[in-house]
Amino acid sequence: MAHLCGLCLALRGDHGQFARVATNYDGLVISVLVEAQAGRSEGWRRTAGPCPLRGMRTASVAQGEGARLAATVSLVLASAKVRDHVADGDGALARRPVAAAARRVAGRWDRAGERSGAALGFDTALLLDAVGRQEELEALAGPGTSLLTVTEPTETATAAAFGHTAVLAGRPGNRAPLEEAGRLFGRLAHLLDAVEDLAEDAETGAWNPIAATGADLAEVRRLCDDAVHGVRLALKDTEFADKGSGRLAHVLLAHELGRAVDRAFGTTGCAHTGGREAGTPGTPGTSGTPSASGAPGTPESSYGPPQSPWINPGGPGGAPPPPEPPHGRRRGLIAGCLVWTGLCCTCQVCCRDPYHDPWTGQPREGLCHKCDDCCDCCDCCGNCGDCCSCDCCDGCDCGCDC
Repeated sequence: MAHLCGLCLALRGDHGQFARVATNYDGLVISVLVEAQAGRSEGWRRTAGPCPLRGMRTASVAQGEGARLAATVSLVLASAKVRDHVADGDGALARRPVAAAARRVAGRWDRAGERSGAALGFDTALLLDAVGRQEELEALAGPGTSLLTVTEPTETATAAAFGHTAVLAGRPGNRAPLEEAGRLFGRLAHLLDAVEDLAEDAETGAWNPIAATGADLAEVRRLCDDAVHGVRLALKDTEFADKGSGRLAHVLLAHELGRAVDRAFGTTGCAHTGGREAGTPGTPGTSGTPSASGAPGTPESSYGPPQSPWINPGGPGGAPPPPEPPHGRRRGLIAGCLVWTGLCCTCQVCCRDPYHDPWTGQPREGLCHKCDDCCDCCDCCGNCGDCCSCDCCDGCDCGCDC
């Protein structure tokens, strides 16, 4: 939460209040990686004032170059997402005046991200070029096209962002493994988003890489599992200076990615094996093998950060969930943001299980409803917390008895 709030406040501080809508869970990984490599000092935290999204409580939040890089990357990628929604005519963006305003906002965010990126030595042109190539590749993709061809721009963008964390932290030796981790992280984000949206995209006629290329879900699952394994291998070659932040990076990138794959494909099991021991890859929201029609079910949850085991299904005061959008329809950008604000102000995003996604209406798991750093199949030592007997660590060399 310190990194999530730090990202939000960095967006406000560098780019204005409205830019805070670009806050996202994936972006905070950038801030975590910078802090984990540089080592925490007095300047890495500050006390932020009361915020409605924290129940009007103060909090210790991350600051510095890590939070600013996370804000820059999040802003540029958010501008790309806005343009993508405009091109697809989603919701209110199908109206010309709204679409024109959204394009102006996206243009301002591009320029703002370029300025803040230059101050950090990061060339946002890499991200913008990747976004441009994405549209071209999607237009050319068809049956038989490799999924990795479609995911390449996303992989390139996230590799550049992850690699620059090593530059900011003064750890040039970490750049290559982190670029590899970022490349695979981007592949996973792209594929899991495609898996979760497959049924809805089929109903609305929206473009989906899995449907467009005719890829088999079992092959998609294999690519996801291989990417999770590759990220874990890359982390082993990365040197972290701060033990606490390094442990958090391990949880996010070694543990949580495996859980995200399981959730997207509707399987259960140990996150460290990528669900391979939980049964065969199934359609999202179900278990077992894909159906003959290949149509997926509704995903149970989205990719998100690790969550705590505290459960309060009713939410504070038993607040009801927001109304679910009509089946097959999405809320527009503005309406979704308003509902998201209401969810946060009533703490339903944290405490309700499940709450409904503000844009799609799909059930989501509250942030405070999750197991801790390691799942039950791990034998964690009490000293370092990230030393496990399972295959994601292979017996880490931390000097303690596991």
